[in-house]
Amino acid sequence: MNFLKVLKKSVIDSQLYVSLTGTLFSVFFMLEQNTFRYPTVFFIFITYFSGYLYTKYQKTRHFSKILILNVVAGIICAFLIIHNHNEIRLFKWLIIVVLGLLYNSFFLETYIRKVPLLKVFYVGLVWALMNCWLTLAEFDFPIFFISFFYITALVLPFDIRDMNVDTVKTFPTIIGVQNTKYLAYILVLISSMLSVFYLDSPYAIAFFLSAIITYMMIYFSENKRSDAYFSFGVETCSALPFLFSVIMKYF
Repeated sequence: MNFLKVLKKSVIDSQLYVSLTGTLFSVFFMLEQNTFRYPTVFFIFITYFSGYLYTKYQKTRHFSKILILNVVAGIICAFLIIHNHNEIRLFKWLIIVVLGLLYNSFFLETYIRKVPLLKVFYVGLVWALMNCWLTLAEFDFPIFFISFFYITALVLPFDIRDMNVDTVKTFPTIIGVQNTKYLAYILVLISSMLSVFYLDSPYAIAFFLSAIITYMMIYFSENKRSDAYFSFGVETCSALPFLFSVIMKYF
């Protein structure tokens, strides 16, 4: 039990895990598009990690340290991008960083997270841009919509988890938990269908298998479930396409 507590605090609560799953989701599409490069993986992970730390700790006594860490992370990312890519890639990255700041920054009078119902779509938008725009030479619409619908669906269970503590209107509080699940099912279905039409067969199969697990995680999402169910279980769904693609390739 103590080991599980340490694991949750050091890996999940530290934002390392969500950053890793987000990075692996991007890696999945990089492999499918044959654009995989280690420097790209590194700066994507650093971007996710520093962004989630900023969101979590901005109203705490640790914020000054996190801000310094974010500046250092930004410099490292800029160096990796300029050294391994080009100025256009740097411009794309800066836009995504600004979008992240607009999501949840205390110095703004109104930020995205305060707007009812918009949060789930906004998170899907930012993650989708990481996959279809930042890592590619040109904007890829199929990858954008596959990512956007899938990640948006994965955010909805977190709204179910937080429905009793959220201060803004969310889908579970407006349409109910079951209808929120139906919405998530539809989004995953659309994403899966797009993957069948636009991804290479091995990656489409990997994505389809991931969708099956995702359906199960959404089905069992309830407000009474532990935080670990969402922060580890549901969060893992974004890494499943990559994991299934590796399993299919080597086993």
